[in-house]
Amino acid sequence: MSQLPVEQELATLREQLENWNYQYYVLDDPSVPDAEYDRAMRRLTELETAHPQLLRPDSPSQRVGAEPLAGFTQVRHELPMLSLDNAFSAEELGDFNRRVLERLKLPPDTELEYACEPKLDGIAVSLLYRDGVLERGATRGDGTTGEDITHNVRTIQSVPLRLRGSGYPALLEVRGEIYLPKAGFEALNARAREQGEKTFVNPRNAAAGTLRQLDARLTAQRPLQMCCYSVGLYEGGDLPVRQSDILDLLHEWGLRINPESEVVQGFAACDAYYQRLAERRDSLPYDIDGIVYKVNDLALQQRLGFVSRAPRWAIARKFPAQEEMTRLLAVEFQVGRTGAITPVARLEPVFVGGVTVSNATLHNSDEIERLGVMVGDHVIVRRAGDVIPQVVSVVLEKRPADASAVEFPETCPVCGSAVEREADEAVLRCMGGLVCAAQQKAALRHFVSRKAMDIDGLGDKLIEQLVDRELLENAAGLYTLDKPTLLDLERMGDKSADKLLDALEASKSTTLERFIYALGIREVGEATARNLAQFFGSWEALAAAPEEKLLEVPDVGPVVADHLRQFFDDKAIMAVVEKLRAEGVHWDNVEVRAAEELPLQGETWVVTGTLESMGRSEAKNHLQDLGAKVAGSVSAKTTRVVAGPGAGSKLAKAEQLGVEVIDEAAFLALLAGHGVAP
Repeated sequence: MSQLPVEQELATLREQLENWNYQYYVLDDPSVPDAEYDRAMRRLTELETAHPQLLRPDSPSQRVGAEPLAGFTQVRHELPMLSLDNAFSAEELGDFNRRVLERLKLPPDTELEYACEPKLDGIAVSLLYRDGVLERGATRGDGTTGEDITHNVRTIQSVPLRLRGSGYPALLEVRGEIYLPKAGFEALNARAREQGEKTFVNPRNAAAGTLRQLDARLTAQRPLQMCCYSVGLYEGGDLPVRQSDILDLLHEWGLRINPESEVVQGFAACDAYYQRLAERRDSLPYDIDGIVYKVNDLALQQRLGFVSRAPRWAIARKFPAQEEMTRLLAVEFQVGRTGAITPVARLEPVFVGGVTVSNATLHNSDEIERLGVMVGDHVIVRRAGDVIPQVVSVVLEKRPADASAVEFPETCPVCGSAVEREADEAVLRCMGGLVCAAQQKAALRHFVSRKAMDIDGLGDKLIEQLVDRELLENAAGLYTLDKPTLLDLERMGDKSADKLLDALEASKSTTLERFIYALGIREVGEATARNLAQFFGSWEALAAAPEEKLLEVPDVGPVVADHLRQFFDDKAIMAVVEKLRAEGVHWDNVEVRAAEELPLQGETWVVTGTLESMGRSEAKNHLQDLGAKVAGSVSAKTTRVVAGPGAGSKLAKAEQLGVEVIDEAAFLALLAGHGVAP
């Protein structure tokens, strides 16, 4: 076969297969039987195998990678992927419409044009096309930084590897939602049950787990879909001036958009659209948790701008939290890291908000008293925010004659130690400390967590086994674990054991503030640990500090100072700390600078909006290093405000109070002037 006919046949096959993909996955209108598609794909693969020099990365045969990735890399969004404000009622949606009209200085009876679409319950992602070819796929992450999931995105049939037609910008970022249709979710769980594997709790979790697969071949086995809802960054071309027209154009270029999307006129039509979709919610082939409304005119969007991390021109009206009635079978008590004993409701299983709920939090004795709940009661269970199950009320008319009061334990339900409740707290605490297995496990989970010692591979199941088998009493014991001990644990293979031992070794080199935080001292979070490290500079100085010296540390009051002093005075705890250091855990001491040497000492700053060069937490850390206090709200005591794009109410408050406001460029210049390199 000559070279030219091969190239022509390859081009024909690729075009044909992409057309069939578009008709099947985007238009929902298949034009050929599966057998014909399979024959064409097989022929394409044969030709590309025989002529590897003609293989192209956007070929339909290249949707599935050959080798798994070692891990995910971070992707920084050049334009932040903002979240949406929520409305939970028609009144709140009406308030949104009123605010839009007021900001646009339009009469209150103006009926604006809104683009409406179902809010898919999936994972927000960004697709980057360069010259029409898919270059990168990334998760939303925190809005500024996500994860590179290109290898998985390429397996999704409704995501074109090359855009169709012409006229698209040279650089085009498309944003949308990746989700798992209900039918695919049911099939996935059915297969898992047949193979004796764990099932997924809902389609969103299944989609999220699928996108985090390092092996794209596994992703390809799950029928993910992508629906586009907007455009982010674009260069080298123009786009329409209406949101709905942009979506139509994306559809022409081969991307899937939601067929339920509509353009309506005015608030009343927005509410009617919501009611229609709410009635059809259960019959849709995918999960939705609300409706998204966007001002359709992009020029008006520009005028409306942003507030905080959300646009002023869009809102999501959420469906009501789904509630169900079930029976409270028992109340059990869990013991946390600090000894706090929390009541947990054991329920007759009930399907709420897409999952089967059998447990719910009761928080503490005050909450139980407020609810008036008794064992045996029928209760209303809600998944707050569609995430956390909670008991919200008791159906008193269905209370059985044999209902019994909830009795709190007189001793720790795990170790039998005495329990105490401080006068100003609603929480009951186990006083067993290190002898309590539950506290040991919780303390170890905290110690190994990402923001503490960051020991990858040491999950809850392993910690459970190590404590239950009495192989581990405290954090110091982690560094005495050896390979034979690890291999004796369930689900621990040779490679996993090696990786865990490597992670333990790597964690020995840490920072003083991380180490302080990892110890789990009561009321000492990340910020306080940082302040303690910067104030004292060394562990020795901190541990020896009297209570009055501790009170000089920013954000340390009498309660925290008392907790710290009790911690340092406990000989058993200090023995564990010394053992950790003897096993090689180390850090560099922090240079202690007198308060008067810190250039921003005594100043109060606020960071608002989105910064392009760093996250707000990083900006906060830099300011604290220079001596500033960073507040969450603007007041007359605020010294200065750093305002990035999307700054809203805090910026307005600063301007109202006459507080100095600087942009990101001025902030970076200030940091550089004090020797801080972001």
